Amino acid sequence: MIIVRRLTGQPFAINPDLIERIECTPDTILVLLDGTRYIVNESLDEIVALIQDHRAAIVARSLNISATDAAPVERPADDDNVIVPLPTRPRGEK
Repeated sequence: MIIVRRLTGQPFAINPDLIERIECTPDTILVLLDGTRYIVNESLDEIVALIQDHRAAIVARSLNISATDAAPVERPADDDNVIVPLPTRPRGEK
């Protein structure tokens, strides 16, 4: 969730994955997938930065990385011999 503010200054949290688009007319309007619209104080650039930070935090948490102990990922010595199986489904399923 990201925290944004209504025009009255009241903060509220919104799921950034539900935002379809952001309109600037000149107020910033968040348009959700279901058509709901929220007018917020933040600018387009601020909203985009909030969403980027939110998603970066999710990736960092999923990798269990902190800013101080980030280590490079080890790769096999010979990348040509790495076999990655492709997902398959039983015949007859669509």
